[in-house]
Amino acid sequence: MFDGKMKAVTFSYDDAPFQDRRLVEIFNKYGLKCTFNVNTGLFGCGHRTIMPEEMPALYRGHEIAVHTVTHPHLEQIDEDERIVSEIENDRKRLEEIMGYPIIGMAYPFGTYNDKIVDLMATRTGVKYSRTTKATFNFDTQTDLLRFHPTCHHKTDRLFDLARNFIEMKPDKPQVFYIWGHSYEFDREEGQWERFEEFCKLISGHDDIFYGTNSETLIK
Repeated sequence: MFDGKMKAVTFSYDDAPFQDRRLVEIFNKYGLKCTFNVNTGLFGCGHRTIMPEEMPALYRGHEIAVHTVTHPHLEQIDEDERIVSEIENDRKRLEEIMGYPIIGMAYPFGTYNDKIVDLMATRTGVKYSRTTKATFNFDTQTDLLRFHPTCHHKTDRLFDLARNFIEMKPDKPQVFYIWGHSYEFDREEGQWERFEEFCKLISGHDDIFYGTNSETLIK
């Protein structure tokens, strides 16, 4: 259960582009919580990322998580030490910036293998990590280092999933987990408005817990 409730909604957004500023405003407006996954080695890349000095204030009330230092395909790296450093150096730098323990992650490109998961479990402080494989359901999962989201925000099924989630009266815990990148909303006219409409629809329900990834997944 989630704070005594059977349903929870959580969001996960990657890369810390400047569009996160507008996204945070929407989340705060509707009382929603998000986990933002950040690459500390890419600050200022193309002058299009949120900079570290802005992060504590911008992301207050939300959660920051690991996205590796340089956003590589981790499964293409042979050296164990480099895999660990991509994860742990990012995590430790984010802890310095935010001033609280960083325990979550999202896989760059959504890709991973068993070796990466094993290294993460045994040699890093990461407790959960998100893939990009959509389940299109709300079932809870036991393997938190291979946690699959419900859907990406651009899916045509987003509003149908939301209405089903709102209407359901489950007898076991259910999680609606949405992920994406905030810069994607700029790529097509009307996407910001569509997403805000979704946030308005899914928010404000007394039987739903609204939390960050760690608040929702870690018991």
